[in-house]
Amino acid sequence: MKRKTILPPTYFMISIISIIIIHFLLPVIKIIHFPWTLSGIIPILSGSVLNLVADRYFKNAGTTVKPFEKSIALVTGGVFRISRHPMYLGMFLILAGISILLGSLTPFLIAAAFPFIMEAVFIKKEEKMLEDTFSLQYRAYQKKVRRWI
Repeated sequence: MKRKTILPPTYFMISIISIIIIHFLLPVIKIIHFPWTLSGIIPILSGSVLNLVADRYFKNAGTTVKPFEKSIALVTGGVFRISRHPMYLGMFLILAGISILLGSLTPFLIAAAFPFIMEAVFIKKEEKMLEDTFSLQYRAYQKKVRRWI
């Protein structure tokens, strides 16, 4: 029987829930106070737009958005010119924005851990698959565009 892979949106949702729980159970210290906490709306909106735009580029190219599925097109335009992984970047921005909205220190720990988790669980394998599939074209893209920003 094939083992079901936990996809990035699940990690993202677990991170959001964890941020909220840790904020209320273990806030440690308030580092951002109202009205400055409202500035968290900016990364939340930015991250949401980044995810939607990146998803649209995948769909327009007719390739998969799911990790570990074979890509049929290498997407390098639009938001993919500033980040090789704009969807993970968008998720991180949303988590950072939620942390800012809450204003306590501990939620930032979860947000800060998210890129490292994505790197370990998804990005390294995804990039290997893309390199195997698109070889020289992907290596040239890697040289031009940074992994995150």
